Amino acid sequence: MATQEGATAAESSLAARLGLEHGHVIQEFGYDDDVDQSLRDAIEEATGEELVDEDFGDVTDGVVVWFRDGDDDLADLLMDVQSLLDDGRPVWLLTPKAGSTGSVEPRDVEEASSIAGLHATSTFVVGTGWWATQLVEKGRSK
Repeated sequence: MATQEGATAAESSLAARLGLEHGHVIQEFGYDDDVDQSLRDAIEEATGEELVDEDFGDVTDGVVVWFRDGDDDLADLLMDVQSLLDDGRPVWLLTPKAGSTGSVEPRDVEEASSIAGLHATSTFVVGTGWWATQLVEKGRSK
């Protein structure tokens, strides 16, 4: 679990914007050295739970996907991450901001999301170098 010093008020507010509640189990995909640790801490603080990894085998309340240009196929990954996701729960796609190494074109996110049966409902900056895009099942808006 995150330490009390881990997340600032702004980061906690961001976790609230992600729709996180105490007790939510959030699965994380694409973890690497470049992720925003303070955002991870804020998620853990908001939920009171540690993020679970890609090998977790139970139903989850949300998914965080760290994705960079050059990673595996985004559409395939988005289909895979939904396998344990509780119905109607969001996928948060985190991509490097435009101009950063590994940035992903918005049209590529839209295309991959559509193939995976998802659509974007909002996108905003998180942390120091990441975009967060909320993806939900087509026909739903949360």
